[in-house]
Amino acid sequence: MEFKAQQIAELIQGRVEGNPEATVNTFAKIEEGKPGAISFLANTKYISYIYETESSVVLVDESLQLDKPVKATLIRVKSAYEAVAKLLQMYESMKPKLKGIDSLAFIHPTAKIGKDCYIGPFVAIGPNVEIGDGCVFHPHVTIGRNAKVGNNTEIYSNAVIYHDCKVGNNCILHAGSVIGADGFGFAPSANGYDKIPQIGIVTIEDNCEIGANTCVDRSTMGSTYIRKGVKLDNLVQIAHNCEIGANTVMSAQVGVAGSAKVGEWCMFGGQVGIAGHITIGDKVQLGAQSGVPSSLESGQSLIGTPPTTLTNYFRSQSIVKRLPDMYRQMNEMQKTINELQAKIAELTK
Repeated sequence: MEFKAQQIAELIQGRVEGNPEATVNTFAKIEEGKPGAISFLANTKYISYIYETESSVVLVDESLQLDKPVKATLIRVKSAYEAVAKLLQMYESMKPKLKGIDSLAFIHPTAKIGKDCYIGPFVAIGPNVEIGDGCVFHPHVTIGRNAKVGNNTEIYSNAVIYHDCKVGNNCILHAGSVIGADGFGFAPSANGYDKIPQIGIVTIEDNCEIGANTCVDRSTMGSTYIRKGVKLDNLVQIAHNCEIGANTVMSAQVGVAGSAKVGEWCMFGGQVGIAGHITIGDKVQLGAQSGVPSSLESGQSLIGTPPTTLTNYFRSQSIVKRLPDMYRQMNEMQKTINELQAKIAELTK
């Protein structure tokens, strides 16, 4: 399908600068632009490409200042990043949706499948499972007994939802994600470690996205909760009895230990580690590789282990770089002090 620049501008409340009749039929990164493509510039680090790109149309911020003319037609919007996200969502929604149940899928007779679903080959759906309308299950998905999945949820290959767990509406579970594996519960004994049965579940609310190979463990009792709108990157670990607040996002390799509670609208960078049984407030931002041993109040932006403010962290890091020189100077000073003390001792004899 082709769209004119003016049509696109109307969709995203933008303003055309250049040829309103310029047509596009695909997306491209600005540095890889080609005729017929639409690109975007949201980071001024890439501004040089706007003068070179072959893309027919480029989305830019309203405030962007240019030093010289450009070949491409521009669409100026409040936020180019938000505008391209909206266009990509529209593009995705226009793709034909898969429907039907493959002959190689296994669905237990007691399971209930909603309307207009797609169940791919080698999907296994257990007893008393309930699947909402418009769901898409790619090959080799496994849904355990008594589990529930809401409407319009898409689950990619080799993802597993264990027994009794609940997934809401409009969720996406990427390949290899595991929802409801046992929490890491063991009691030390004379013979080793006795397993503590994990009899709880996982509850994932509406509009969540779970990354590839991410694990959300079932609770010992009650439920582990992933609240509405949460986005988890690949390779994230959420332990048993945790609660992740609404609209919180976590980058790859974040680990949250058991019974931790994370507030709403938090943002965690890659490899952040959260200790168990602590509470993180709302709108807390944690830089990559931060380690959090104790509870944090709402509204903080922190980094490091233990977390500190960005200013303190970078000051500390600048000192760390100088530690070898400081250590050498300290040894020299100590040597001088020792020599002075020896001379003073000689004089006072």
